This record gives sequence, C-alpha cells and structure tokens, in this order.
Amino acid sequence: MDSPDFPGLVRFLVEPFLDSPDSLRIDCEKNVAQAKVWIRIAFNGEERGKVFGRGGRNIQAIRTIVRSTATLSGWSAYVDVYGASEQEAGISDHRPRTGPSRSPSKPKPQLRPKTQG
Repeated sequence: MDSPDFPGLVRFLVEPFLDSPDSLRIDCEKNVAQAKVWIRIAFNGEERGKVFGRGGRNIQAIRTIVRSTATLSGWSAYVDVYGASEQEAGISDHRPRTGPSRSPSKPKPQLRPKTQG
C-alpha cells in the first residue's frame, strides 16, 4: 500500500506561514502494518502565532487536510506540533485526556473556611 508524501504535504501547507521556512523541521513516523503515520513539526517559536492562527484555525485546517488525504489513501494520520502546550495546539482527538483540565501553571484556588457571623 503506497502512502502519500506526508512530509511534502505538511511542508507545502506550513511554509507559507513562516518568515524563515528553513526553520521548519518535520519528523514522519510510519507504521506500514497498521497504515498509520505520526507527523511532528517544529519551527521557530516566534512564528507559532502565524502557524496556529486565531483560535488555532490554521493548525486545525492543516490537520484536517492531512487526515483527509491520509483517509483517501487508506491511512490514518496524526499531526502534532513539537513543543506546543495542549491548550496552544488544541487537544488532538487521538490522545486521551488525562489529569486535571486546568493548565499546570495556574495555581489551584484555595478554599477558605466559612466564618460564622
């Protein structure tokens, strides 16, 4: 079963958002037996906002295109951004959510005992 050129597709979709396309790094891990591909991308941190877009729309569109292309070819594809927090990257639908739903950097609210009065 042949697979599409996933790294080439991701490069084609992401590079237009980057001021320095040379910073784009793509790691593509294929499991031919299960017809699955994991694609991890990394780029300069200051360009993160452009790639993600308002509300994560750009990165979600990129993921949708890659997944759709994979599905048409009989594959499953997962795209992750290296170094992105879950909130920033959007929780991927292939990862189960574990632990508290709050960001670890935010302190938990302290409970105060009720005072009678």
